[in-house]
Amino acid sequence: MADNCPMQHIYLDHNSTTPTRPEVVEAIARCYAAGYANPASQHQPGQQARRLLENARQRVAEILGADLNCLKPDRVVFTSGGTEANNLAIFGITQAGRSDEKGTIVVSSIEHACVLEAAEQLLERGWRLDTLGVDGNGVVLVESLRAMLETSSLQADHMPLASTRPASPRLVSVMLANHETGAIQPVQELAALCRAAGVPFHTDAIAAAGKIPIHFRKLGVDALSIAAHKFQGPLGIGALIVRPGVTVAPMLFGGHQQEGMRPGTESVALAVGMQTALELWHEEQNEHHARLVALRDRFESGLKAARSGAFVHSDAVPRLPHTSNVAFPGVEGQILLLALDMAGVACSVGSACASGSTELSPTLRAMGLPKDIVAGSLRFSLGATTTAAEIDEAIARIVAVCGEIGG
Repeated sequence: MADNCPMQHIYLDHNSTTPTRPEVVEAIARCYAAGYANPASQHQPGQQARRLLENARQRVAEILGADLNCLKPDRVVFTSGGTEANNLAIFGITQAGRSDEKGTIVVSSIEHACVLEAAEQLLERGWRLDTLGVDGNGVVLVESLRAMLETSSLQADHMPLASTRPASPRLVSVMLANHETGAIQPVQELAALCRAAGVPFHTDAIAAAGKIPIHFRKLGVDALSIAAHKFQGPLGIGALIVRPGVTVAPMLFGGHQQEGMRPGTESVALAVGMQTALELWHEEQNEHHARLVALRDRFESGLKAARSGAFVHSDAVPRLPHTSNVAFPGVEGQILLLALDMAGVACSVGSACASGSTELSPTLRAMGLPKDIVAGSLRFSLGATTTAAEIDEAIARIVAVCGEIGG
């Protein structure tokens, strides 16, 4: 008799988005049920909404190591998500007070598309774009930024007084942890170099927030981006945290909200949802981290034991606890991805924003890996809902599919 039980789907693509926690859904639903007024309104219902909004802003800042209560406070600017937060940092900081002036922006070669493509837009407008390389483990080379800043300083010393072209970069942007390999970047060292050179530094922490502890002030960065749906919060909200004294030119106009940096009526419900998700992770972070590391190691060791030649990228350096990028030599990654989907295993070839693209992973290419290895690699990302039973079943399915399509 045929087995009519539906196949269990195993979701190993939490870096693309995470399932929203029930507690977060409940918190958002309570806000909608309460029918809060516009938080910018001056009447009492508006003031009540404003208090909830500002409490969410305060809690997000506290958990991520920002200070909104000191003499020179940091700022938490709510956005529609990570892409907007990164774009606001790239365009807002580089063009603050001097939108017609061309300059230099520096990014790493492994940035997410919403940073790389924003920087490339500046290139199209006549800016200079410099790229920081990475080593074979996908870690940005600190010395390459040091040399770049020293060269800029020497150029400035010999620049004619009449010259209007700035020699130093207008902004350096390097992610806190890579979204494809999980490799954690030396952001604190890079930011210190920039601070000594008087150059603003932004970090995309979207892949890292809700996965590893983040302390904005200790990192020494000038701006930091997050997105709620990456840590079991709601889609549609993110934030840019900005150090005092850093001017951010707005990309939107038509309101006074958030000091004019990001005008528009803020969503109290989404802000509370992000706050709730971050608080829950913060309370459980040690247990969460240990569980994910154990599951990731179980997954990787099981695959390597069962599939000859399979290996894990960036496993020799500190990584996010839930991200595993695995190479399957002799197998075409795009074909394997589709076959695994049919077998009930959801994963990706890289960033979700590049889904559907046949371009090879920019991160793996930047690491100097052979084309066939890059083409035969897939990203698996675990989450709070992943179980040991799912890991074992995923290994069995992956090995079976690899055998069918790759021999």
